Amino acid sequence: MSVVPSARRAFASEFWRGARRGIPIIVASAPFGVLFGALAVQNGFTVGEAVMMSATVFAGASQMVGIELFGKAIPAWMIVLSVFAVNFRHVLYSASFGRRTSHWTGWQRALGFFFLADPQYAETERKAEAGETIGFAWYLGIGLPMYLFWVVDAWLGALFGRLIPDTHALGLDFLLPIYFVGLLMGFRKRPLWLPVVIASGAAAMVAHAFVGSPWHVSIGALAGVVLAAAMPVGDEARKTYAESGDRAGGR
Repeated sequence: MSVVPSARRAFASEFWRGARRGIPIIVASAPFGVLFGALAVQNGFTVGEAVMMSATVFAGASQMVGIELFGKAIPAWMIVLSVFAVNFRHVLYSASFGRRTSHWTGWQRALGFFFLADPQYAETERKAEAGETIGFAWYLGIGLPMYLFWVVDAWLGALFGRLIPDTHALGLDFLLPIYFVGLLMGFRKRPLWLPVVIASGAAAMVAHAFVGSPWHVSIGALAGVVLAAAMPVGDEARKTYAESGDRAGGR
């Protein structure tokens, strides 16, 4: 049997395994993608600009911040810093994701970091904690369809968003908090999960009241990180987490 066809079949099998895992993510994120396209057009974007932003930025929360700030009398550096504040969590994601994928090639990791959105990170962590290796084909199966559908959703929202009279009246603006709460609950079995969540949420609410949006996102995240670093973790939990990371990295 030829090695190349066998490798291709294995790659395709893992890709479709990841794609099947990503179906709920695509369905859940579709309203959010459509909402972005609709709001982008309402804020003065053309259909092409809305699609281009989704295709190049590929980060829903920061895209929402961006469309609210573009076109206003705000310095460009402030817009960049605001987007960075919302996306600061990706710095933390990348630190963990890089450890899980150290066995990938350079171009695979570069593509993997581009596709690294919240649900992809959550799925990667779940797979790693189960002691499974994070394969590139599997991850591509989740990330690539998600990316393509995200761009298509933005296009549909930009085209037909005017048919939605008031997104706030329909409660569509509440999709993002629900989305993040769902991801957060997926990690509830981790050690010290509850204290970190409470500290992060409390810090974010205080920062929102006294500092403002979107800085409360980064401040809340930093508060959670600081508490997690300061609190002692049992030896058994630390050993289990380290072993899951080693197995997921293919070592």
